Amino acid sequence: MTDSSALDPEDRKIVTLARSARARNGVPEGAAVRDETGRTYVAGTVALDSLRLSALQTAVAMAVASGAKSLEAAAVVTEAEAASAEDRAAVRDLGGPDTPVLVAGPDGTVRETVTAG
Repeated sequence: MTDSSALDPEDRKIVTLARSARARNGVPEGAAVRDETGRTYVAGTVALDSLRLSALQTAVAMAVASGAKSLEAAAVVTEAEAASAEDRAAVRDLGGPDTPVLVAGPDGTVRETVTAG
C-alpha cells in the first residue's frame, strides 16, 4: 500500500476525484485520468442494459472525446484488488504502456501502482 500523502500532488488529485465520483454517483468504481496538458476527466461505472463500461474505460473515452492525445496517469477507486486487463488496455491505447495506473480502495488508499503495459 502507498501512503496517499506520499503521492505526487497531481496523482493524489486524480485519486481524490475518482473517489468522489464513486461516492457521489453510488457506483462500484470511480476513475480519473490526466491528459498530456494536465486536464482531468472523471467518471463512474456505466451499467445500462445496452452499454457496460468500467469507470476507467469511461474516463478514457471522455478524454478521447475531448481531444486528448495521450495520458500522463490514471486512477481507479474500487473494491477489486487490481485494475482489470481491459482497464489497463484502455489506458495503454491512449497513454502507452508506461502510463501509471493507481488502484485505490474505497477509502482512497492506493493499494498498487501498475503500468498500463
